[in-house]
Amino acid sequence: MRWMVGIALVLIFVFHSSASLRCAQKPQGQPAPNGSDPIRRYASPSASKSVEIGDFYLKRKKYKAALSRFQEALKTDPYYAPAYRELGKLYEKMGFWQKSLEAYRKYLDELPSAKDAREAKQIHKAIARLQKEIFAVGPSSAGKE
Repeated sequence: MRWMVGIALVLIFVFHSSASLRCAQKPQGQPAPNGSDPIRRYASPSASKSVEIGDFYLKRKKYKAALSRFQEALKTDPYYAPAYRELGKLYEKMGFWQKSLEAYRKYLDELPSAKDAREAKQIHKAIARLQKEIFAVGPSSAGKE
């Protein structure tokens, strides 16, 4: 009986050692064969989520971070109107009036219906204000471009 326990312990040790040796020999730098390496894959968030995060940064005056999020949203969905609206707000705060005007106009173009575009009164007011500012300083020095 003792010799059976001894053999069982030896077998357990051998199998355990060979399993850990096989794990140590596996190459670590290669991705999984089916391409599902969770560390290397990055799925960008939806356009609406990127705009939401960009708004978070915009409220905290982190303009570079907000800009990158709004651009990420437009890269994800180039027809997502709220990204253009927020980009216009950001450019206006940064003093890039011409870019702000372009973003606001693009926002109005991308709205799903003409009714939505007519009802965007705040944007129409911002466009009028920016046009006055650009006209007052001249097109060559409009904003900090």
